[in-house]
Amino acid sequence: MSSTLTLIAAAVGMALGAGVSASVAQDAATTKSIVLVHGGFVDGSGWEGVYDILKKDGYDVTIVQNPTLSLEDDVAATKRAIAAAPGDVILVGHSYGGVVVTEAGTDPKVAGVVYIAAFVPDVGESVSSLIANPPPGAPVPPILPPVDGFLFLDKAKFAEAFAGDVRPELAAFMADSQVPWGVAALDGKITAPAWKTKPTWYLVTADDKMIPAPAQRTMAGRAKSTTVETPGSHAIYVSNPPVVAKLIEQAADSVKSK
Repeated sequence: MSSTLTLIAAAVGMALGAGVSASVAQDAATTKSIVLVHGGFVDGSGWEGVYDILKKDGYDVTIVQNPTLSLEDDVAATKRAIAAAPGDVILVGHSYGGVVVTEAGTDPKVAGVVYIAAFVPDVGESVSSLIANPPPGAPVPPILPPVDGFLFLDKAKFAEAFAGDVRPELAAFMADSQVPWGVAALDGKITAPAWKTKPTWYLVTADDKMIPAPAQRTMAGRAKSTTVETPGSHAIYVSNPPVVAKLIEQAADSVKSK
């Protein structure tokens, strides 16, 4: 190859390399990662169905395994997941996970927050304060008295209260594999709610016996969330992954288009 052709080939190679590098950088900058945060009494494995759909649709997905010992620890675990995720993040919380994402969601990488049958506290509020005065006639979750600072649901009543539309064998497994929920986590108070500065979405579960639908609607309204309502139990993310994944993807698409 002549010296002229060699120079031309090198120039073309450099241009292509620069183009590829720019494309990769742009893809990284526009990536929408999804970080899923579970609630009390369970671990992150319940997100499997939602995870499968999101991964199939091309999202980078991380599932946080909260220790559920304290809000501070759970927020720290979630922030580590946010930091490791490529690009912007859609942060998703179920139940008590809503408290975690409310505190962790102020992270600059978080583009939006999605609540799935979740608590949405304001400054100074906690799970304990939000459930302190249930309205007359509201279902009472079968939470057993604390033992060594940890809470469990009554196994015999777990399915009815938490997972009424989950297949019986799986609901029984969830009851028998409960994760101890630290009382300190319930008492953890919010300092800076993400929903005051970030766009939010909320999935209301109409048949919920852990967080009644009227309470969900009130919290979603206060946060000015884009709200979708569906039939289903508190474990909607287990029983109906498509409806959950659909709202998460709507949130990701909405933020992407801005």
